[in-house]
This record gives sequence, C-alpha cells and structure tokens, in this order.
Amino acid sequence: MTTTTTTAGGVKVVKPTVASHINDYWGRVRGGDLGSLPAVLGLIVLCLIFGVARDTFFGALNFANLFSQGAQYIFIAMGLVFVLLLGEIDLSAGFASGVCGAIMAILLTNHGWDWYTALPAAMLTGIVIGFVLGFLVAKFGIPSFVVTLAAFLAFQGILLKLLGGGKNISITDSFVLKLANSNLSVALSWAFAIIAVVAFALVQLNTVRTRAARGLVTDPMGIVLMRIGALAIIILVATAILTQERSINPVINSVKGVPIVAPIIAFFLIVWTFVLGKTTYGRHLYAVGGNTEAARRAGIPVDRIRISVFVIGSFMASIGGILAVSRANSVDPNTGGSNILLYSVGAAVIGGTSLFGGKGKAINAVVGGAVITVIDNGMGLMGYTAGTKYIVTGLILLIAASVDALARRRAASTGNR
Repeated sequence: MTTTTTTAGGVKVVKPTVASHINDYWGRVRGGDLGSLPAVLGLIVLCLIFGVARDTFFGALNFANLFSQGAQYIFIAMGLVFVLLLGEIDLSAGFASGVCGAIMAILLTNHGWDWYTALPAAMLTGIVIGFVLGFLVAKFGIPSFVVTLAAFLAFQGILLKLLGGGKNISITDSFVLKLANSNLSVALSWAFAIIAVVAFALVQLNTVRTRAARGLVTDPMGIVLMRIGALAIIILVATAILTQERSINPVINSVKGVPIVAPIIAFFLIVWTFVLGKTTYGRHLYAVGGNTEAARRAGIPVDRIRISVFVIGSFMASIGGILAVSRANSVDPNTGGSNILLYSVGAAVIGGTSLFGGKGKAINAVVGGAVITVIDNGMGLMGYTAGTKYIVTGLILLIAASVDALARRRAASTGNR
C-alpha cells in the first residue's frame, strides 16, 4: 500500500508505507534478488556458534584482531568486485599485492625512501599492473583467465627476484607499521563513530528529501530510521568493545581504541559505493556487465571500462599488500601467496557478488571478508587444523556460488533480471 501527496509546486510524491516496503523487499528476495542477505545471516550464525563455543571470541582483544586479520582479504576482494561485475576474473591479485608490498618494503628499507613516497610507488605499481592486464584482455581479446593465470605465475617469479631468492625484508618505518598494528585513541575512536553515524543519517535523510522533491518514490521514514538506528547500534557497540583495555599488562603498555585499519576500510567502502551507485561510470559498469553488446551499441566505451576494472582491482590489491606487509612487519616470497587469492575471491562471492557479472557492490567484499575471517579465526580458537578450515571455507564458497546460480535462475523465471 502507498500514499500520494502533492507538494506546493504541484509535484506528486509517492510514499510507500513500511508494510509495502517490506513486502516489496520480500518479493525481490523471492524473485532471486538476495544481495548480501545470505552472507549476513551466515555471519550472524557463525558468530553465535563461535561465541558459544569460545567465550574469548567476543572478547575485545579477539574482536580487534579480526580487523587486521581480514584486511588483506577485504581490500583485494573490493577490487575483485569490479572485475567480477564484468564476468571476468583476476587470478593474479594475491601475488600482485605481494609484488606491490615488496616494492614498498625495498624502497623503505634498502633505498631509504620515506613512507609518503614509498606508499604511492607501491600503489602506482598496482595501477600499472592492472593497466597491463586490462589492456591484454580488452585490446588483444585474450581471456582474463589466461592472462591473469600467466601473471599469477610471473608475479611469483618477480617477487623472488625482488627479494633476491628467499630473503625477508623487515620494515622499521613507524607510520607503515601502525597501519595494521596500531589503534586510534579512545577519544578519536568515539569521534570517528559519532561522525560515521551522523554522516550516514544525513545522507539517508538527504536522499529522501531530494527524491521527494523530484517526485520520485522514497523509502518510508520508518525504514530510514530503522537503518540509521541499526547502523548506530552496530557502530557504537563495536566502539564500546574496542575502547576497552586489551593489554595483558596495561601499566606497561595500554592497548585500546578502534584499529586504524577500520577507518581505512570504511573510507574505501564509501568511495567505491559512491562510484558504483552514484556515478555515470558505475552505471556504465553495470551495463557492460549485464549485456556487453547492448552497452557497446549504446555508445559505452566497453574497452575502457574493461581496462579500468583491472586497474581498480590491482590498485586495491596494492592496498591489501601494503597492509599485509604492515601486519607482518616484513615481506617475504610468500607474501600474497598461500590462500590469499582464494580467500579474496571467496570473500567477494560469499558476500553476494555474482560470478556471472552484472551484480555486486563494494559492501559484498566487506561482508564476505568478515565471513571468511570469522571462520578462520573462530575455528582457530576452537583448535581445528588448517585442513578443516579449508574444507569448511570451500564448502561455504560452494554454497554461495550455488545460491547465486539458483538466484539467477529464479530471477530469469520471474522476469526480475
């Protein structure tokens, strides 16, 4: 049920009720538009299971560790969301992050560069890598699977060459080390939390106001207030936990406050959410991912879009590599290897990004990354082996991919593509 009002300028504004909004949402879910719902429900269930099994899971120390533990997956997954939106894949993202991290470490340690020049150099390396990959895919027509598989192998060799075989380069720059290992002050943590809640509230209310002024359908105010309230509860409760003392010996070394990596994640989440949802580039990206030929006929520069997603993907991999090196205090030939790529792809897909292209958001990487990290962390606390962790994570990834395939089939049958 909806209501219609008329403004002083004669513009009719459609105002759906809370009940109609919920019914519409449920209809979309039944039609196959699941979004991040399965991942969010799965995350809640996993947290409850691990929280009951180990009371330390919800402790301030473990909660803070989750941010630095999952940061590399989340940042690489954010970049992979853009690649997956076109139905492409980047198998080189893990070792690309390692190469970028190695570039930063070498410049800092071996050449005496400052952090404010070494970090941009690492990011620029990521951009160049992405451009080369995208150019080969878009201009030469080589399948992204082949290009990035070749890069996956090549970057392992490049990393070994950069590190002189099997060397380990330690990081001593205090700024870089703080990125993944330090926290905001308690005062700054609360300021960050309050600003985040207020900013979200202002954006939500402004969206309702501007859409109403244009005569467009707006979300019911009750739904908007529930969104604001839910986010406020999550952020404020999390901040309350993170500002507790986490040090074993607080007299010698007090540890409390929101991890610095949290606002970094929030910053990129806001930027990429805006890019995908509010810009022409974002609309073009979804159009190309949905139907490449139709987008080409509509005048969208398909090749440029295809190159750009690999640039963004490798740039975000460079951020992941920087934070991985910061967390480990060093770089070695295994940086970016092991399970990094698989967990990052898994994070994007589990969070709700479609492997078939055309569907995905930046928030999917964060939610999926949280699921991956909670599994890894919780099963570690319960004493399970690495083999068991891989099996469980693989099963959850398979379930997520199956849900995506079934949802697409359901959407096609109901006409909700």
